[in-house]
Amino acid sequence: MPMNRRGALALLGSGGALGLPGIAIAQQPPREVRFAHGVASGDPAADGAVIWTRATAEEGYGGDIPLAWRVSTSPHGAPIASGEVAARASADHTAKVEVTGLEPGRDYFYRFEGPGGARSQPGRFRTLPTGVVDELVLAVASCQLYPGGLFNAYADMAALPRLDAVVHLGDYIYEYGQTGYGAEIGRRLGRLPDPPHEIVTLADYRRRHAQMKSDPDLQAAHARAAFICVWDDHEVTNDGWIGGAENHQPESEGDWAGRKAVAMQAYFEWMPIRDPDPLRAREAIFRNFEFGDLATLAMVETRLLARDRQAAPKGELPAAKRVAALLAERERPERELLGRGQSEWLEGVLGASVWAGKPWQLLGNQVVMARVAGPDLEASLGAEAYAEMRAQMPEQYRAQIDTALAGYRAGVPFNLDSWDGYPHARERLYELFARAGSRPLVLSGDSHAAWSNNLHDRSGRLAGVEVGCTAISSPSYGSILPGLGRFLAAANDEVIYCDQDNKGYALVTLTPEQARVEHVAVSTIFAKPFERRVTATFRTRPDGPLQALES
Repeated sequence: MPMNRRGALALLGSGGALGLPGIAIAQQPPREVRFAHGVASGDPAADGAVIWTRATAEEGYGGDIPLAWRVSTSPHGAPIASGEVAARASADHTAKVEVTGLEPGRDYFYRFEGPGGARSQPGRFRTLPTGVVDELVLAVASCQLYPGGLFNAYADMAALPRLDAVVHLGDYIYEYGQTGYGAEIGRRLGRLPDPPHEIVTLADYRRRHAQMKSDPDLQAAHARAAFICVWDDHEVTNDGWIGGAENHQPESEGDWAGRKAVAMQAYFEWMPIRDPDPLRAREAIFRNFEFGDLATLAMVETRLLARDRQAAPKGELPAAKRVAALLAERERPERELLGRGQSEWLEGVLGASVWAGKPWQLLGNQVVMARVAGPDLEASLGAEAYAEMRAQMPEQYRAQIDTALAGYRAGVPFNLDSWDGYPHARERLYELFARAGSRPLVLSGDSHAAWSNNLHDRSGRLAGVEVGCTAISSPSYGSILPGLGRFLAAANDEVIYCDQDNKGYALVTLTPEQARVEHVAVSTIFAKPFERRVTATFRTRPDGPLQALES
């Protein structure tokens, strides 16, 4: 139904409400502005969505910037909803509006306007459906290292003929500087990170988000569909947990709580996401989305809210004499990822979905859930072939790979930062699934690899299935160990497919009868043009395992 500005809640970057009608601007607005970071929408609901932009004024302007927004049912149609919002200086001149009063299951188009006749590019989102839903199409993405390569996967995503929403599972930005992760590739491509140093302050995190949203392919994907987002670790820093992070040094980078707070502030300013309930911790961004009678999507937080410290950070597997202590720490029953409050919420959401008769419960989760033992490459290949592979590795990685393989032979899982580092917490989660009567489809990111996994509890019962999306551009272990994905699939009963070589995303199509999963890859992230291909296709029914289909 038609709605004016009184039918929307304007959000000031990190979530404060704007008094309407009218916008009080303390100083003369700028003569003109640019929308250099595009537009975005997110957190769709049955009656609306959050729409976002950032206004860039002439250099030196420090005041708030008045903007107008318009929503219509066609790209050039008359607005059916409109209003005003201020891009506040205190929120880095970002602006968010929670548009309400729209119809369910419809495409809407939006844009922003600013001083001097400035107009943003148009954006598009689809409200959540209600009632009977025959089909749902979701793109699943994660891990976009700006210097790691071009965002060709987003260009492909933006061209999809049908896309209801994008589920982003984290690592939207990375914290490293121009001598850190991916810098060599970034130097070749002219994509070095800004600011040039590792980001620590609020200004640093804002600049890194700004650089990310300057990418035209990411802008195109944001303009194409609403994003449903959650952070992982690199939105703050590598391998975070409730009390710190592997890549946080208090003696030189200050208090962990302070760094985490400014990183979250920048995230809420720059992302099209609703703020959490003010009565909950700011880290508690878990929430759910209902797609009519077809599906429930529960987005969980596994990083900052309740996670215990990793038994060993990635890349720091211990010498053999310390493996026993590491494995004992991993097996402590009280180690957590979700925490009690989030677990109780999740059980309620899944149970309500099952009770309502919905065939699908999806879990938006950051890290790989399947049991994944590291491969014994020497045994798989033979000593001579492995020695040849090792000789071809970059020299700086050989000692690290040797240590990792020794740990795998001693029983250390492939990745202790994943659910494999928290086996008792995973078993509690599987028990939660069973109590709720759900066998969910778990969506996972973080690993920079594509996965199709069947999840089993300790009794061998099928607890769920897992689809892990590969990275948009972040490097994987496959660049060091060719064919690693095949070795992992061969060594692990739960892993039916693993691709450590390609970049892209996962495309999930749900109907009442089945879920179809396509692992989409781009031919290159180092140049344009690129080619698109589907590397593998899988199908599952609401109560069955994932099964491979011919691609």
